[in-house]
Order: sequence, then structure tokens, then C-alpha cells
Amino acid sequence: MHFGLTDEQQMIVDTVREFVEREIYPHENTVESTGEVPAEIAAEIKRKTLELGFYAANFPEEIGGGGLNHLEFALLERELGRGSMALNHFFGRPQNILMACEGEQRERYLLPAVKGERMDALAMTEPDAGSDVRGMKCVAKREGGDWVVNGTKHFISGAEHADFIIVFIATGEDQTPKGPKKRITAFLVDRGTPGFEIAPGYQSVSHRGYQNMILRFEDCRLPDAQVLGEIDGGFAVMNEWLYATRITVATMSVGRARRVFDMALGYAAEREQFGQKIGKFQGVSFQLADMITEIDAADHLTLASAWRLDQALPANREIASAKLYASEMLARVTDAALQIYGGMGLMSDLPIERFWRDARVERIWDGTSEIQRHIISRELLRPLGA
Repeated sequence: MHFGLTDEQQMIVDTVREFVEREIYPHENTVESTGEVPAEIAAEIKRKTLELGFYAANFPEEIGGGGLNHLEFALLERELGRGSMALNHFFGRPQNILMACEGEQRERYLLPAVKGERMDALAMTEPDAGSDVRGMKCVAKREGGDWVVNGTKHFISGAEHADFIIVFIATGEDQTPKGPKKRITAFLVDRGTPGFEIAPGYQSVSHRGYQNMILRFEDCRLPDAQVLGEIDGGFAVMNEWLYATRITVATMSVGRARRVFDMALGYAAEREQFGQKIGKFQGVSFQLADMITEIDAADHLTLASAWRLDQALPANREIASAKLYASEMLARVTDAALQIYGGMGLMSDLPIERFWRDARVERIWDGTSEIQRHIISRELLRPLGA
């Protein structure tokens, strides 16, 4: 593994970081105070991303994407992590799972998403089924050649802007020695489909302006043409494509941690107490040393997992480790930064308290820390028959 960046990779880092600092940072206070992204700002960020040539950078060039490999895309998302989640949502990165589209689905969903003509969102979580995907109660049943869907999804990020949603729904049940086991199918559901409602979600302390929505299905009819992948093949689609969401959390956690660290380092070098810079006190300087060590460790762990994917090497455990460590590292780094800033760190005049609040959700979404530990331990023990 080569630890240096190529000229092209460094260009990706520099270009995206400059974009975030120029196009994202100036709007963060507005989003934080209002809890929403003004439509004109969203449209402008999207337009400039398209002009930059980075929209859908995670998709192959042959279908109009940027053609970045996993490592390069991780570098891109690491830099995006420095900015507001609500704003960098419009630096378009459609769901990789759309590569499972076939036939007419490619023209209706995949290609328009890559071109920025349609936006997507992903829906799995339910009020009674978060980490327990097999516990889904949103069901689709056969009726008159269609699927009739009833149930609810919640915590669905980006659905307020989405033209269509990729929804995972229970389509049957098998009896196993360990009890009933749901069969899951992925569906493509257009906004405005009869019986399908996208409703406002809950107020979250993390990532203000990055809304979570509630999806309600009431006798919503979907034809087989809306099935993504195979019927009852939802888990196969997940396993092939959804690893990317865990790497995203890890990379963006690293990017945000570096921004927080840079602020804390600058503050420690300037703030004076007892006649000297607070960075000279061991209580502060040692915190800075621990912060940068953890950030670098998370960075290398994350990039190594993306590199493994590019080498076609098994990476499930490494991705889980990256997501686990980077998200928990971000919590420690933001807390330490707030401590260095003291009372001012808790004031909304500075963004430190926002980073501190935002960090909390990273250990929950896209698989909790507990789920990541389960994945890691399972990968270690299974080869030994345990």
C-alpha cells in the first residue's frame, strides 16, 4: 500500500476542500439558525458541482459519472465532511445501489440521478426496526399482479428533496430454527405515487437542516417494474452496494475532526491564561497530541478499507472497523476541542458546540457502534467455527 497521494488524488483533495470553504462554509450559520437550506442556495451548490465535474463522482465514467475509485471517492468525501451535512448533500452523490438498475430502470432512475436531473434517497429504518432489519413491519403483498405496500419508514435522510426513494420492504417470511425470518425486496418508489406520503420527521440536535423524513404507505400499489434487483433479493443488493454508506460516515467523521482540530490548535496557540499561551500547559498540549494521533489513525484505517475494495480484497471487517473507530474518534475530538475552548465552546457564537452535537449521530446511523462490533467479531470468529 502506497501512503502518498498521486498528483490527481491531491488535486481532488485540494479542489473539494476549496469548494467546501468557498461554497459551503459561508452558508452554515444560515442553515444552523433556520434549520433548513434555502432552495436557491441548494440549487446553486448543485449547479456549481455539476460545472466542476464532480457530481456523481462515485459512478463509472461510461454512464456519465466521475469514475473515481473507492480510495479517491473516500478522499472526496473526507473533504466534504468538513462542511455542513445539509449543504454538502447537494454536492451530489447518488446511492451506489442504483447500479443494480436494469433495463428501463436505467433510463428512469440511474442515468437521471447521475446527471443530476433526479435526486434519490434510501429508506430502511422503521419505528420498530432500526438495526434489526429483519424486523421490518412495512410489508408488500401480492394482489392482482402488483405489490400492495403498507407500513411506515422513518429517519429517512434527504427524502424531502428526493424525486424517488429506494425502499427496502418485507415481501414474505420464512420459518427457521431461530424463528421467522423476513424476506426483503428493494423497490424504487416515485414521489407522488398514490398511497405514498413523504412527511416531515423529527427535530434533531445533530446536523440541523439535514432533515429526516417519515414515509407512509397505505395500500400503495407498485408493479414488478419497480423492483430493484431480484424479488426477495434485498439483502443481496444491500451486501453488494451498501458498504459505501459506512465508509461515508468514516471519511466524513475524519474530515470534520480535522476541521475541529485545526480550530482547537489555533485557539491553543493564541489564547492566554496565567501569563502564557494555553497550549504551553501540558493539560492542553497533551490533549492536542492525543487528538491528532486519533485523527491520523482513523484516516489511515478508513483509506485502507477503501483501498482494499479497489484491490478486490475482502473489506467487510475493515470497513466496520473504520466506521466504528472514526465515529467514536470524532466524539472524543469534538469533546476535547470544546474543553480547550472552555465556556465559549458551548456558545452558539462559535461552531464548536455544533460540531459537538453533530458528532453524536455518527455512532448511530448507518449501523450503530454495537452493530459494527458485531460485524467485526463475527468476521474474526466465523473462520474458527465459533
